[in-house]
Amino acid sequence: MALFKKRTVGKPGEWYYCLQHQKVEEGPECPAKDRFGPYASRTEAEQAMRTARERNLQWENDPKWHDAPEPE
Repeated sequence: MALFKKRTVGKPGEWYYCLQHQKVEEGPECPAKDRFGPYASRTEAEQAMRTARERNLQWENDPKWHDAPEPE
């Protein structure tokens, strides 16, 4: 018995960004490992890579997330 059911058809209004094909999809067309989402709109999905870059920069510059030892 599978723990998760694989959806073969996406829901209308769910938008994803496929990392492999570098395109926006309505509903999940590609495997989960190859996509970001779901997003509420096509526009949000189109901005997925920009959003990811911005979040990565925030994370990289957040002092709470650095594992460097405290100076003595």
